[in-house]
Amino acid sequence: ADQQQPPKKKYVHKKYTYRGISLEDLLDKSGAEMMELFNARQRRRLSRGLNVKVRNFIRKLRKAKTACPYGEKPQVVKTHLRNQIVMPEMVGSVAGVYNGKVFNSVEIKPDMIGHYLGEFSITYIPTRHGRPGVGS
Repeated sequence: ADQQQPPKKKYVHKKYTYRGISLEDLLDKSGAEMMELFNARQRRRLSRGLNVKVRNFIRKLRKAKTACPYGEKPQVVKTHLRNQIVMPEMVGSVAGVYNGKVFNSVEIKPDMIGHYLGEFSITYIPTRHGRPGVGS
């Protein structure tokens, strides 16, 4: 009856990886190296170059991130660029994504890399079928 219980394993936070590469390594990669990891649609978009609007948006995100004190969320950077692909350097920033009416605040997380900003700001109000409406 002298059975030794193995010590309980403490929960270890799962480190985020994008296609097997950690976030720190993703930040070190150049644009061309990052392009190879993305899907075909994103690769095509990035191969055609970044225009002035996109560059300004990324510059504003960087500026907001450096201006905020450590441990706090940066200022919201408003944008109409719903077709902007989330890049690793954007992680941790807060973007106000326009949905045609208002700017929805989107906190950019590592899971969002490779997706479009518009995917996180819904443009319509989902219908609630089967509920009484105005004229009932």
